Amino acid sequence: MTIRVLIADDQEMVRGALRRILGNQPDIEVVGEAGDGVAALEAARSLHPDVAVVDIRMPCMDGLELTRRLAGGPETAGVRVVVVTTFDLDEYVYPALRYGASGFVLKRSGPALLVEAVRAAMAGDSLISPQITVRLLKHITGGPRPAPAPPQDTLTEREVEIATEVGAGKTNADIARELFISPGTVKTHIASIQRKLGVRNRVGIAVHAWEMGYTTHYRPV
Repeated sequence: MTIRVLIADDQEMVRGALRRILGNQPDIEVVGEAGDGVAALEAARSLHPDVAVVDIRMPCMDGLELTRRLAGGPETAGVRVVVVTTFDLDEYVYPALRYGASGFVLKRSGPALLVEAVRAAMAGDSLISPQITVRLLKHITGGPRPAPAPPQDTLTEREVEIATEVGAGKTNADIARELFISPGTVKTHIASIQRKLGVRNRVGIAVHAWEMGYTTHYRPV
């Protein structure tokens, strides 16, 4: 299946580079570009891409607000967002995750990670890999933990265990081995956790685990 991608960045040179990187992949098609957040939102509504690759700093509407609207709007509910930025700052990482971003990639990370992020987002995974989720969450552990939003339904004891493992950066296979269950069972539990927490992906689960204090240590990446 071809992944249809929209690129949103205010620099034409950067858009060109992203288009070449992604367009050279056999399973990715760049269906549109935008130079600001408002144009990107309009393009997403008309083109219905699978993934939007979004810069943080853009005129008219920044990437964080664009991410929030793409993730929360009924017309763009199916669009996954991969944030691509030069700035590895707490005030960008955390809101992007909370607003529903499925990836957060630094431009200096290189083309391979960008491609992996787009594919991971399409697959419903987070931030290129769970290990990268952990690396980014470590940037926001220096301050006080914010008050978490209450879940829509109470997590079971098993779901808390799995949310803790997701927050620690473990894959479905890792969790299955750790808890002596099948990867398919882990996937079912994760879908239930996402529904109860009202989050779109593993990123939201990891953030919740951090906020609730489930995850107090991190596996090296």
